[in-house]
Amino acid sequence: MAALARQLQRLLWTACKKKEREKEGEEEEEDEEEGRGALDGPRSLLTAPRRAQRPHGGAEASWGLRFGASAAQGWRARMEDAHCTWLSLPGLPPGWALFAVLDGHGGARAARFGARHLPDHVLEELGPEPSEPEGVREALRRAFLSADKRLRSLWPRVETGGSTAVALLVSPRFLYLAHCGDSRAVLSRAGAVAFSTEDHRPLRPRERERIHAAGGTIRRRRVEGSLAVSRALGDFAYKEAPGRPPELQLVSAEPEVAALARQAEDEFMLLASDGVWDTMSGAALAGLVASRLRLGLAPELLCAQLLDTCLCKGSLDNMTCILVCFPGAPRPSEEAIRRELALDAALGRRIAELCASAQEPPSLNTVFRTLASEDIPDLPPGGGLDCK
Repeated sequence: MAALARQLQRLLWTACKKKEREKEGEEEEEDEEEGRGALDGPRSLLTAPRRAQRPHGGAEASWGLRFGASAAQGWRARMEDAHCTWLSLPGLPPGWALFAVLDGHGGARAARFGARHLPDHVLEELGPEPSEPEGVREALRRAFLSADKRLRSLWPRVETGGSTAVALLVSPRFLYLAHCGDSRAVLSRAGAVAFSTEDHRPLRPRERERIHAAGGTIRRRRVEGSLAVSRALGDFAYKEAPGRPPELQLVSAEPEVAALARQAEDEFMLLASDGVWDTMSGAALAGLVASRLRLGLAPELLCAQLLDTCLCKGSLDNMTCILVCFPGAPRPSEEAIRRELALDAALGRRIAELCASAQEPPSLNTVFRTLASEDIPDLPPGGGLDCK
């Protein structure tokens, strides 16, 4: 009966996707127009950042999985990030979930396509009974390549836009991370960073070897002096080397896939676009996330606070993050909450002192610079004063 239910679920998923594809032509044309507009000039910055966010989250109590996600346009003239979150996957047993962050460049089309269709390709390649772990690793590799092939069929002209991607596939036994480009993920286990992805940059030995073998060059640390990443969905102008398979082109959509056996000490996985990593290291982000979880902050609100912190720290890019919490995630601590309340009270008193001693009400920047020069105990690890 369980197998039959999963098969019916998969058939319903397929039917829904068929209806979506009937509308796809118009949507792809809209995305194409937006992509061309983004290429009309340099990626200019706004006069003020767009800080609006729509944090969202969910939980599956039966297998102890929680997630939160949020995104912010920031200083960029356009929002080119996209993401997707699936707490359960049709046709698969309970305990399987999929999350992905995609960071577009030269337009949002490739990122939006990936967020919309990458789960379809993953499910198609996995089949109803995935073989772990090697069968799943190979399925994720094929899913990225087949998604890229489909994108090309819908986008026949050679355009320069593309998207990096990082995806987390959760099973009851393993955590699978597939990534191409510079969107990253880190795993916190037992209070420390246990795993992190490595960006695909042209100067990495394996990447450089592939680019040169395909007849390409690396100038200014970029593919053909232009593209800063060496793996991505789209970017078809860099996938024209004759006689070479997709995974051996100048730029490849083939992901690097890691399979991590799950442990009771696994706490959380953070996936994010490079606008987040531009301002904070993996260790700093893991420390900040752990400290906020000890305050009882919901994952989606924690993601929103994390993006605000990165914006305050100077990120100029679009930002997207997904936080996936496992059963071993830090739990609310009365001591941590007490210390945080004491910190807020101390900051409030100090700001009141600065305002009272000034002839004119000081600006926010003046207050911040003054506080930043002082030794303030118990500031959030990783986030510091920017988090407050």
